[in-house]
Amino acid sequence: MTKKLTFWDHLDELRAVLIRIAVVTVVFGIAAFFFKDFLFNIIFAPKNDDFIIYKILQRITKQPSEFFFVKLINTGLADQFVTHMKVALYAGFLCSSPYILYQLFRFVSPALYRNERKYTARVVFSSYVMFVIGILLSYFVVFPLTFRFLGTYQVSSEVENMISLHSYINTMMMLCLMMGIIFEIPILCWLFAKLGMLSSAFMTQYRKHAIVILLVIAAIITPTADVFTLLLVSIPMYLLFEISILIVRKVEKK
Repeated sequence: MTKKLTFWDHLDELRAVLIRIAVVTVVFGIAAFFFKDFLFNIIFAPKNDDFIIYKILQRITKQPSEFFFVKLINTGLADQFVTHMKVALYAGFLCSSPYILYQLFRFVSPALYRNERKYTARVVFSSYVMFVIGILLSYFVVFPLTFRFLGTYQVSSEVENMISLHSYINTMMMLCLMMGIIFEIPILCWLFAKLGMLSSAFMTQYRKHAIVILLVIAAIITPTADVFTLLLVSIPMYLLFEISILIVRKVEKK
């Protein structure tokens, strides 16, 4: 017979889960900190003219390779060390995220019925996959194109672009995080449709309103204030909205 836990027992179990999550995240963060060269080779890859998205666009457009170089500078005494720690912590959190989701699911699963566990596991797994896809899209497409456009844009040849390390890292991290969250739109729409709170007819009827709202959200979440980045973020959002309509329609048929 399973022992019924008290409120304080649940708190103790939650504390143990949070401690395990923190320990694993810190361990991965420390490991990422010591692999500095490998870590920052990944971070700085989109600023080089031989990055994969630039090669793909070159083959598609059949244009000769255009060399570009943007110098990163550091303006604070401790900024490079602080940036190293911050990036290592982000990398540790990202690497430990499957373990974090497992621990959280393991904590709440005893309160769920068997069919609810399967249902919840599907939602959690799908949400994680979509979040990772959003991050990868930002890293390989959105951020590189944004950086190449803004980093090489000049009002005059007399003005040289020297982007700060802080600006580069913050823009990349923010875009990756926001794109990961944006890619949760289909999952949320599917969940609301399952609960009977959303219909495809409603989404189709207010499509124009949704486009305006998506543009406003894209303008808020983009770390830069340029139209180019706004379009790079809003176009995937609109495509996800259209995909969500199809998903909701499929749920209604079932």
